[in-house]
Amino acid sequence: MIVVADNLHVLNPVVADAMRRLDPEPLRELAIRCQCAGAQWIDVNPGYLSRRNEDRMAFMVETVQDAVPGMRLVLDSPSPRVLANGLAACRETPILNALSLEKEKLEEILPLAVEHHTSLVVLLMDERSYTPPIMDEKLALAVELRERALAAGLPHENLIFDPVIPNLSWPEAFGQISEIVRVVRLLASGAVFGEPARLMVGLSNLRSGLRSRYPVSLDSACLGLLSGAGLDHVLCDVLDPNLMETVGAIKQMTR
Repeated sequence: MIVVADNLHVLNPVVADAMRRLDPEPLRELAIRCQCAGAQWIDVNPGYLSRRNEDRMAFMVETVQDAVPGMRLVLDSPSPRVLANGLAACRETPILNALSLEKEKLEEILPLAVEHHTSLVVLLMDERSYTPPIMDEKLALAVELRERALAAGLPHENLIFDPVIPNLSWPEAFGQISEIVRVVRLLASGAVFGEPARLMVGLSNLRSGLRSRYPVSLDSACLGLLSGAGLDHVLCDVLDPNLMETVGAIKQMTR
């Protein structure tokens, strides 16, 4: 299972302040800490940027590359222009995050992935940015998004499907997690496409805004279920020692 750090996100006050001041040092320190904590990839997420600040993605990419040379980067933005800025700054081929059925993403992010031969995270979300709670509907989105990607020239092996973990404040969140485990199992086994699919989840979304209410053990339990179902990438807070202890145990048990 590949561990992807989600700590370089503009919602992190350290990142937000460094971007505001264009100060690379806090980002360098954070990237090194993520690598030391066990991150294999780092997700670079500058958040929503105005047109005049779209160069902040390149600033983040260049800073992280200098701090942890050779680390695989995931460029994370809903804006095709921001992703293009990040791609231009990358020394090695990154992963793009993310595609959905939204018109702009199909017309602008998918061609970027094809042109640069990148892997592409595929969110199981429709044209309204809605992720259905039911397994069958999620699988239908996976099939349609894969067909769009293949038709555009992006091969199956470049797709990483993300079934979108619910926040625990969502209605029937635990039931939705159960459905996602089933989605991961079917996609990873090859039962849907006739060949195994790569899977990733953004685990931090589970308790986002609710960390004082719910314990980290819920993250660990969810990760264990998903790993057993075939999950092979997890986007998470690598600086949480309790969570990384779970990741380490899973790696030992599944190697």
